[in-house]
Amino acid sequence: MMKNYFITGTTGYIGSMLVRFLLKENPRNRILAPVRNLQKAYEMFPEGVEFIQADLCDRQCVEQLLEAESTVDDMIHCASVTASVEMITRPVEATESIVNMTQNLLEYAKQCQVRSMVYLSSMEVYGSVECLDGHRVTEEEVSKGTVELLASRSCYPLGKRMAENICYSYYEEYGVPIKIARLAQTFGTGVLPSDRRVFSQFAKAVREGTDIILHTKGHSMGNYCGISDAVLGIITILENGANGEAYNVVNESNTMTIRQMAELVADKIADGKIRVVYDIAEDNQYGYAADTSLRLSSRKLRALGWEPKESLEEMYTQLVGEL
Repeated sequence: MMKNYFITGTTGYIGSMLVRFLLKENPRNRILAPVRNLQKAYEMFPEGVEFIQADLCDRQCVEQLLEAESTVDDMIHCASVTASVEMITRPVEATESIVNMTQNLLEYAKQCQVRSMVYLSSMEVYGSVECLDGHRVTEEEVSKGTVELLASRSCYPLGKRMAENICYSYYEEYGVPIKIARLAQTFGTGVLPSDRRVFSQFAKAVREGTDIILHTKGHSMGNYCGISDAVLGIITILENGANGEAYNVVNESNTMTIRQMAELVADKIADGKIRVVYDIAEDNQYGYAADTSLRLSSRKLRALGWEPKESLEEMYTQLVGEL
């Protein structure tokens, strides 16, 4: 059955992989994608996607978009700031893009009377959490974590928290069928060459035969999910998730510290040919999130029938092979 999808962030990693999945599932699916850079969009998807140039942070622009196109079945809001450096150098703009864009799109969803909508949030909404004795944090425990208010880097987790609250408010007040996907760090096949996040740096070190350089002690716990598993998780939430609810999208088997992941990459992916070395700056010039021992639970999403399959080694094998 053909559907009309409205997807933001289609020139980003997860958004682009969602588009490819939906078109592969049914080439007749209609994908409407608002973007800022049309040239970049058409280079990535020469056909199969209807692009509209739009600034989604501008309410007037979104209202004009509504006048031009209101036939939408499902929405997935992927667009967001992802670069940590941008979060610490332009925190005001980062906050505006997260909060204002989300509210504008919820208004669009309300007016279009969409069947279902998913907002892509982040595991960073949990903040710094102490997970003792292997405890797995569920969606209901988000208030247990702390986020430093007086820190520019906090614009991202606090912005995501505010966006989630706006999502719930639109569900509660207007009945917008919104669900929230709290994503773990997601990668694997299809990572964009421009990506500068930690996992990309580790993979490039393998390809170039250079040591992995950590700018922290690597104590922070990481939660990861393969891209194919994440895409299926998002679609599962879109199709079967409860309105007004949040779901962790994580492979519990892929939980480890940054240091452990770096050592795994050096030992198993690079066959021990590179080392892990440390270059720790006194200030947080790279914009890394605060250390956390967060271990996410995927029980709620698995109850919908989703089951992740990709191991961290498989994710890195895919990534290194494409660089």
